[in-house]
Amino acid sequence: MTEPGTDSVPEQESTPAEEAQPAETPTEPTPEQQLAERTLDLQRLQAEYVNYKRRVDRDRELVRAQGEAAVLQSLLTVLDDIGRAAEHGELAGGFKAVADSLQAAVAKHKLEAFGAKGEAFDPALHEAVFHAGESTEVDTTTIDTVMRTGYKIGDRVIRPATVGVVDPASDAAAPSAPAEDASAEAPAAESATDADDNQ
Repeated sequence: MTEPGTDSVPEQESTPAEEAQPAETPTEPTPEQQLAERTLDLQRLQAEYVNYKRRVDRDRELVRAQGEAAVLQSLLTVLDDIGRAAEHGELAGGFKAVADSLQAAVAKHKLEAFGAKGEAFDPALHEAVFHAGESTEVDTTTIDTVMRTGYKIGDRVIRPATVGVVDPASDAAAPSAPAEDASAEAPAAESATDADDNQ
């Protein structure tokens, strides 16, 4: 016979609740899952580092190119003076050797002169300050006079060439066409007048 204070039913009810509690707690990830997660984190960090390094290298190259262009741009007036001296035959002796060395040095940095007489006019490269008329010797708008040489580094223009241009001569055949038409109409008008007179 059971005692009034002891009851076995509550013990049976508490046992299923205790068994359900461990099932609700999350399971530990397996070592393979942990390894895959760490591998993804490492790959993500590596991709971020590669992108950062590319961005830094690109910025460093841009700053270097801008500094190089600034130095070369400051030398353009010296190159202009050397060009004028060569035009007047004053480039000789030791001065010529210095001029040649300077031009070789700037050529190593890809500084290129443009804007010579006879070149086709390009508004992206040349700055036209006057028009020298028309010429039958050219087929397109062409540089006739160079007042200041232009310079570029690769595709980047650091100073446009200052030039005077000449246009191709306009066709003389176009104005003569109406005269031919008028002469063709004149005989027709005369024949119509003759026909009226005969009536």
